Amino acid sequence: MADRDSLPLPLEVRARLAELELELSEGDITQKGYEKKRSKLLQPYLPHTPGVERHVPVTPSSSSSSSSRYQRRRSNGTRDERYRSDVHSEAVQAALERHSERKMAVLLPSKRRSLIGQTSMDTYTPPDSSSGSDAEGSLGRAGGVSVDSWISRALHASPSTSSSSSSHSNSSANAARLAETNMHSFNLGPMSHLSLKRRGLREMGVSAENGIVIRHSADYQSDRPWSSLDSEADSLSAPPDITSYTSDPAPIFVQRPQVAILTKPPPKYGNAELMETGDGVPVSSRVSAKIQQLVNTLKRPKRKPLREFFVEDFDELLEVQPFDPSVPHPEGAESTVMQGEELDRLKNCPASLEAALLRWGAIAPKAPCLTTMHGSGKPPYTLTYGKLWSRSLKLAYNLLHKLGTKQEPILHPGDRVALVYPNNDPAAFLVAFCGCLLAEVVPVPIEVPLTKKDAGSQQIGFLLGSCGVAVALTSDACHKGLPKSTSGDVMQFKGWPKLLWVLTDSRHLSKPPREYFPLIKDANNDTAYIEYKTCKDGSVLGITVTRMAMLTHCQTLTQTCGYSEAETIINVLDFKKGIGLWHSVQTSVLNMLHVVSVPYALMKVNPLSWIQMIGQYKAKVACVKSRDLHWALMAHKDHIDSNMSSLRMLLIADGSNPWSISSCDAFLNVFQNMGLRSEVICPCASSPEALTVAVRRSQDSSCKLAGRGVLSMMNLSHGVIRVDTGEKLSVLTLQDVGTPMPGAMVCVVKPEGVPQLCKTDEIGEICVSSVATGTSYYGLAGMSKNTFEVSPVSCDGGLASECLFVRSGLLGFVGPGGMVFVSGPLEGLMQVGGRKHNADDIIATALAVEPMKFIYRGRTVVFSVTVLYDERIVLVAEQRPDSTEEESYQWMSRVLQAIDGIHQVGVYCLALVPANTLPKTPLGGIHLSETKQLFLEGALHPCSILMCPHSCITNLPKPRQKQPEVGPASVMVGNLIAGKRMAQASGRDLSNIDDSEQFLFLSDVLQWRAQTTPDHILYTLINSRGTIGSSLTCLQLHKRAEKIATLLYERGQLRDGDHVALVYPPGLDLIAAFYGCLYAGCIPITVRPPHPQNISTTLPTVKMILEVSRSVCLMTTQTISKLLRSKDASVAVDFKSWPPILETDDLPKRRCPLLYKPCDPESLVYLDFSVSTTGMLAGVQMSHSGTSALCRSVKLQCELYPSREVAVCLDPYCGLGFVLWCLCSVYAGQQSILISPMDLEVNPALWLQSVSHFKVRDTFCSYSVMELCTRSLSSLTDSLKARGLDLTRVRSCVVVAEERPRVSLTQSFCKLFKDVGLHPRAVSTAFGCRVNLAICLQPHRLGKLAEQGTSGPDPTTVYVDMRALRHDRVRLVERGSPHSLPLMESGKILPGVRIIIANPETKGPIGDSHLGEIWVQSPQNASGYFTVFGEENVRSDHFGARLSFGDTQTVWARTGYLGFLRRTDLTDANGERHDALYVVGALDEVMELRGMKYHPIDIETSIIRAHRNITECAVFTWTNLLVVVVELDGSEHEALDLVPMVTNVVLEEHYLIVGVVVVVDTGIIPINSRGEKQRMHLRDGFLADQLDPIYVAYNM
Repeated sequence: MADRDSLPLPLEVRARLAELELELSEGDITQKGYEKKRSKLLQPYLPHTPGVERHVPVTPSSSSSSSSRYQRRRSNGTRDERYRSDVHSEAVQAALERHSERKMAVLLPSKRRSLIGQTSMDTYTPPDSSSGSDAEGSLGRAGGVSVDSWISRALHASPSTSSSSSSHSNSSANAARLAETNMHSFNLGPMSHLSLKRRGLREMGVSAENGIVIRHSADYQSDRPWSSLDSEADSLSAPPDITSYTSDPAPIFVQRPQVAILTKPPPKYGNAELMETGDGVPVSSRVSAKIQQLVNTLKRPKRKPLREFFVEDFDELLEVQPFDPSVPHPEGAESTVMQGEELDRLKNCPASLEAALLRWGAIAPKAPCLTTMHGSGKPPYTLTYGKLWSRSLKLAYNLLHKLGTKQEPILHPGDRVALVYPNNDPAAFLVAFCGCLLAEVVPVPIEVPLTKKDAGSQQIGFLLGSCGVAVALTSDACHKGLPKSTSGDVMQFKGWPKLLWVLTDSRHLSKPPREYFPLIKDANNDTAYIEYKTCKDGSVLGITVTRMAMLTHCQTLTQTCGYSEAETIINVLDFKKGIGLWHSVQTSVLNMLHVVSVPYALMKVNPLSWIQMIGQYKAKVACVKSRDLHWALMAHKDHIDSNMSSLRMLLIADGSNPWSISSCDAFLNVFQNMGLRSEVICPCASSPEALTVAVRRSQDSSCKLAGRGVLSMMNLSHGVIRVDTGEKLSVLTLQDVGTPMPGAMVCVVKPEGVPQLCKTDEIGEICVSSVATGTSYYGLAGMSKNTFEVSPVSCDGGLASECLFVRSGLLGFVGPGGMVFVSGPLEGLMQVGGRKHNADDIIATALAVEPMKFIYRGRTVVFSVTVLYDERIVLVAEQRPDSTEEESYQWMSRVLQAIDGIHQVGVYCLALVPANTLPKTPLGGIHLSETKQLFLEGALHPCSILMCPHSCITNLPKPRQKQPEVGPASVMVGNLIAGKRMAQASGRDLSNIDDSEQFLFLSDVLQWRAQTTPDHILYTLINSRGTIGSSLTCLQLHKRAEKIATLLYERGQLRDGDHVALVYPPGLDLIAAFYGCLYAGCIPITVRPPHPQNISTTLPTVKMILEVSRSVCLMTTQTISKLLRSKDASVAVDFKSWPPILETDDLPKRRCPLLYKPCDPESLVYLDFSVSTTGMLAGVQMSHSGTSALCRSVKLQCELYPSREVAVCLDPYCGLGFVLWCLCSVYAGQQSILISPMDLEVNPALWLQSVSHFKVRDTFCSYSVMELCTRSLSSLTDSLKARGLDLTRVRSCVVVAEERPRVSLTQSFCKLFKDVGLHPRAVSTAFGCRVNLAICLQPHRLGKLAEQGTSGPDPTTVYVDMRALRHDRVRLVERGSPHSLPLMESGKILPGVRIIIANPETKGPIGDSHLGEIWVQSPQNASGYFTVFGEENVRSDHFGARLSFGDTQTVWARTGYLGFLRRTDLTDANGERHDALYVVGALDEVMELRGMKYHPIDIETSIIRAHRNITECAVFTWTNLLVVVVELDGSEHEALDLVPMVTNVVLEEHYLIVGVVVVVDTGIIPINSRGEKQRMHLRDGFLADQLDPIYVAYNM
């Protein structure tokens, strides 16, 4: 194929090709756009053979043999020459070799296939506006592989093919070996991390109705007791502890004991085939391999941990700094203040810049002042000194006399004006700057705002506002390009003051009168101009420079650079600030220099243009950056006719960057044969505050040679200078930037604290004392004093100099011979673990990792974020769209290894973002502070991310030792233990309460009510439309129950004591069937019916409950019976396996001749089955006496009687919800208005509208109902109020729960419905559990009853220290304290209930306000568990526990919940002090990590607050790794934003490292009808790969 040199290409085509290659290397154009444009350029010059289709070479490597070296570097991945060092590259490769010996694995994340499609090349937004057609560069082109076949091949790939395909890239041999090692070690294909199968939402219990995904609040998908059977069938071993790191990474072989084969296979989660790991835990093969790979990675020996950063304590976080003898310390003598050479007063030097302007405009009006080159082919434009003087004079006159009126001019001398000029128009800027000096107004040069959302534009506006800028000067061409509003005026930018835009072109200005002449003053201390500076945090400061400082600075530059009149200098730098402004605008005018300005646009077209200008104009000085040297190196082969022998000084503006030395050396090596001399290269150091700090002079025989130092990076990180004499793997080569400026003094002080002089072998901040420095930060006196008025002190405390110094913001030291060395900017410093690292050094190491074809060169940024009391390093880069995900992660892992090997520091987060998405500075670089802000806000939108908290976080607090518990040896006096009151409390004594209506059997109560009050309505059912659907009186319920008993006798042939399953929807049929079973002597079990839209998942749960409960008959409605016979149901459960089914739609006409009369109060009345939050299916036995005692307690506590109406919106199948739905109305006689929670999904306002319509004063609900109302009705309160919703009559709203009260949800609910009359005091909570369905219940009483004190005190809320809870301690803190957790009292203890707090391990009593397990003793306790496996004795202590000492005779029931009692200052109705019970969480849900105990709800609350797109989350542990599942409410490309946010917040608030972050769709986390998360089901689904996650991140 013909290449570029073999074709007769014109020079303009060659220049255009060079420009394209430059754009590709800089990331300004995509590979596809490059290929298209290159093909278009070469098409006319390719030889065409008839009948043969013409092909164009599309790879840069085939374009030119003459530039083969450059192209070869490009094709293999270029790296930024500014950070290039051959020694450093060798060190990086050696470090990677070390890591490859360890065979460190990279754990690839899992992505949904749709998300992978978004990251393909076709879906990227190209960095350049031009891109190829869809046919070009796509994955489907000839020779490529389609995505489908690629994924398919990956699915069936063997380990050998996996390793070969993974190593088939241009990466180095180390990467190939690493990838091969990973594949063989873990048997993972190259795409094994992809989630390839999309499962329907219905499989997870989520239905789509009318296009809206709805999470079912009922237990259809969640009450599936897999873990219950797993735990019963298999005795699973505990997961291995991987938190203890061992030095031996040998594989661990686990020998499984032989177990008996079960006749019934264990249930599967969905359709997943399960396997068992070595730990005996059933998981799917793919997920288990991922988890095991992560576990194996974390088992490897970790870097030696740093000193313990702090010890967690109640009172304070103590920083511990033990002496480490191995840490290097400075040992040299104290440094001294270095004096620069004397500033010679120039002969005939003008007394000010304005005087120089007047002089040259008068005596040399035709002398060239400025020549502007154009990149668009226009001829150069030359501005003479005569034109400069006349135009500046004209502008000065117009500024002072033509703006505003004569009486009220807008501008006065000393006012500030903004200079807004583009980088390609230096002439207009020079005229404006000089015009402002003549008018004695203060110019503030800024960048041109191109769009309304420019990065940092708002901060620029703040600077203009603080400076009082009201006028902006600009050119006509620039003004036309500014964004305009609809009226045609310049748009008002965010944060900017209102500006008057003045065009400074001559045709827009009035000619001054002939007699007008400005007053030319000598230089004084008035402000000459303000230069802006962008800080590390993004804020913009204005640095004021006086006229005397400006003149003196120009004189020092003249002496240092040897400027003389009429010399020519080449300027490639930005002329609006810094070195470009000082040399090409100020010093040039003082010395009548001829400046040739080469704009950035021309440099992109012709990188050698500035070198050509040197030869053309015989220039003596050139001002460039190392970037320009690098560009010239890339393009020098195409132009060999340059002559640089005239050059006296090549000023390297960023010579203070240590990584510029490589560009200088390479440039000298290549261009030496073109007349470039080594002594010409002069790096310099400067800063906005100190102006020019040092410049290396052009070396002649009398000057010293340039100095260099090869320093150890490890010692530099401790601020110590040591010449590296070892293996030179971790070194930094520094070059000197010359000696101090004439007339200046330089010293090095400690960057923090008192400005004490550093030692000679210590790195510090360079300070300058000179007239030629900045004066202050405009308007910031305090900051100015700390920066511009520094008085260095010596070690003995005395002043080192009488002069005041200015901090330069540069770190370095003064070497031998007074040469200044700079190691980097102070703002780039990151202090991690007590060591300091420079961002530029980290970038250099990252860019030294080959290959570099994965990210864009020059589009990499490093910054630090504060996480857990220390800084953490974050590296962000723009990824090329043609790099695959696996290649990117392999490169990322190698970068982590290289940085770890070179700098001995871990990278916290490494993120790759799509091309052209990071915020840019006006000159094209990455805006650091905006990028950091996007990362902190979770708006970076990375396409690949790798979090490594395990290797970075070394300052986690140590777990505190367990406190000594109260034991038998403690002194007990009455109810005092170890000096504290025993934590015990009780409700009212039932024996002292006269209750004439005491019944032991509910069936007797119903018969009595049917005889005494037959027409009294007991139940009213509200349908989904809000109207009465049906109702039952006492007599109607009695008769229906009789008919159902007859049905059981006749058709069911049942005997006394048989178990009957009641599978009914929430309604009156369920109640009638329950009492029918009592009349027939059968034992009812209420079971939730299967959901018709999710029958495959919910029907096996129904079948399992029937089998466990030993039900011999199933009673249901005709509709559900048909559902059980349906084809879909038969697939899940064979219809023949069901017990006999009785339909109660058509009942027998005659009643039962003989009703069952129970005789034993302790006999069984019903079974209460439910699935706990830990996934355990548990059935408890309720006796007649316990049930009647429970109903009696609720009646007395809530003051229920027949004339009362109560609204119930609860799940009617278990717990207190069933009691309130079915039992209490019969026992107490009140009318219950029943609202099904299922109907609220259709009509969320149904419950509140029913309460309002029926004027109900007391209502019961669940947290799921409350959350649904809060979420769905948040924006509808005004419309509901307009429709008559009135909750002013509600005096008691009780939330029924088996968990810790949700304070935030309760407060949100009260706040939301306060406008419709709901009183905040009306909302209270209840608490029950398996062993006792109702322990606490406190309905508030508003009105007269409250005034009489019958309801007791209001529930109190306390704030406890969350850190203390992790150690089983309770420490009360003030509201708003750090780490405070609000806990609300769980309600008033029911009558007849006694509570004690006991240690769950020692079973000893605990003192007041101490955390322990809640034990309860009451006649309403359940009788015990009911299980099919015959293991009633396993949990016998749950119902028959006794204290290990103290009162060892009383039998208690263990609730399984942690909590504490606290005696308050309030009094109850009996006048006694109130004991408040606070529930903290379930004992089974406690996660013990790092020796500390965590409750999932606390971590989940923090995570939900972390990002606005997280709607729900759940956490669980797996092999001692914390797994976080979050639901994403947003587009899938935002999924990766959640990973660092989740990791950060858990570290900050809970001191835990997240092992795995799983991002799923909304509605995936299973939640039962009580609003409780089913975390164990979620864990099973994750391990069985049933969640269809959007993204799974494995934090390394």
